[in-house]
Amino acid sequence: MKVLVAVKRVIDYNVKVRVKPDNSGVDLTNIKMAMNPFCEIAVEEAVRLKEKGVASEIIVVSIGPKVAQEQIRTALALGADRGILIETDEEVQSLQAAKLFKAVVDKEQPQLVILGKQAIDSDNNQTGQMLAALAGMGQGTFASEVVVEGDKVNVTREVDGGLMTVALNLPAVVTTDLRLNEPRYASLPNIMKAKKKPLEMTTPADLGVDVAASLKIVKVEEPATRSAGIKVADVAELVEKLKNEAKVI
Repeated sequence: MKVLVAVKRVIDYNVKVRVKPDNSGVDLTNIKMAMNPFCEIAVEEAVRLKEKGVASEIIVVSIGPKVAQEQIRTALALGADRGILIETDEEVQSLQAAKLFKAVVDKEQPQLVILGKQAIDSDNNQTGQMLAALAGMGQGTFASEVVVEGDKVNVTREVDGGLMTVALNLPAVVTTDLRLNEPRYASLPNIMKAKKKPLEMTTPADLGVDVAASLKIVKVEEPATRSAGIKVADVAELVEKLKNEAKVI
């Protein structure tokens, strides 16, 4: 079974994000970049399926500038077999990303597509669902367990009332939640081997997809600074302040 995994290059989650002085976006100057954490979980799940003998080949796909090869090489070091970079310096939004992945799906014909449920930069949680709709595949989102049985995949997903398990016919799209697995670290020998694994370069134009933005970012601002807390002497004072100052009761 061929598995396709989408990964995204984002600002490392340990880095404090800075807004540009003109409020046009996020300042990426000299910022450490990394693979999106949810994408790491997607890669790990694909590798585990291969270790179980379920998956025969893992293809990692990313969209971004040439330096996004770093994140693909990381995925290759974790156990993926080959990579595809759709190279563009444009900021690709969710629908355009879904169309690009759809073009790759049409070419590669994977039986399972795994994506992180969202990227930590935009937090849109849209691309997986859009891809499934465009490709006409069943989808299992927010997966906390994935079990492939024959020509079906059972996806246990987290919902407000607890857990729901959906059975999907393959091919299908799955998006990963935090509790699906714990990603491994790449070993030094595998990092060296990853440098020799095939990595194909293509462009949106090659795939026949226009990546012009359909949404316009008007302004980006940092969250408002929280005011300092205060200590109260007793419950009576707390109730008084909640009633007369905060006006929440």
